[in-house]
Amino acid sequence: MIEMREPIIVEFPLRGEWLSPNTPGTKIPSHGTNKLGTRYAYDFIQVDWERKGLPAYRVSFLQYLIFGVPVNEYYCWGKEIYAPCDGTIVKAEDGYKERTRTKLLSDMSNAYKNAHYFDPKKDDEQSVAGNYVIIESSKNLYAALCHLQKGSIQVSVGQNVKKGEVIGRIGDSGNSLAPHLHFQLMDSSDISTAKGLPCAFEEYELFKNSAWVKVRNGIPKYKDRIRFQ
Repeated sequence: MIEMREPIIVEFPLRGEWLSPNTPGTKIPSHGTNKLGTRYAYDFIQVDWERKGLPAYRVSFLQYLIFGVPVNEYYCWGKEIYAPCDGTIVKAEDGYKERTRTKLLSDMSNAYKNAHYFDPKKDDEQSVAGNYVIIESSKNLYAALCHLQKGSIQVSVGQNVKKGEVIGRIGDSGNSLAPHLHFQLMDSSDISTAKGLPCAFEEYELFKNSAWVKVRNGIPKYKDRIRFQ
């Protein structure tokens, strides 16, 4: 994609194997809207690569559909999140209530409403981002990591962080259908008005033709099986 030819390069913010169901490597805007700095945003989940449909949870699909799933039954829930770049913490919002169980229809309804009808003049930013951290990497360059587990954020405003430093854990707070990490680069620390910036990851591995292949400055596509150690 032409507008992704010169992305900003950062380190992958997770460890282990991941899939990106929403990625600018497949479509732009990746989340169906340019609002809230999400034009080039990524979502990351963990799945069972051996099960049909690549479920992100341990229970059956029928249980997911009818009863929902406790968040601790999702493979990625509670996994550590790492700073993708050196910088300074400019926002670290914790304490937002995290749902204990996913409920497909109500969660989809809330997600659509928040994504398309969010009003920065009256709506709480955390209703969308949940518990989140924003790192200022340089002038007009900010990294946002959203939907973190309540009580997991390990950094505070004004703190300097190094690339690869643990900042929190994956949760299901805010505008989230299920536990996952939402990651984006922006031109402002204000999510409600920021414009998204394209980014790629300096190094990860892609599972291709039954082997792991190293990728540099890559942009994962939908259904790519990737890992970073």
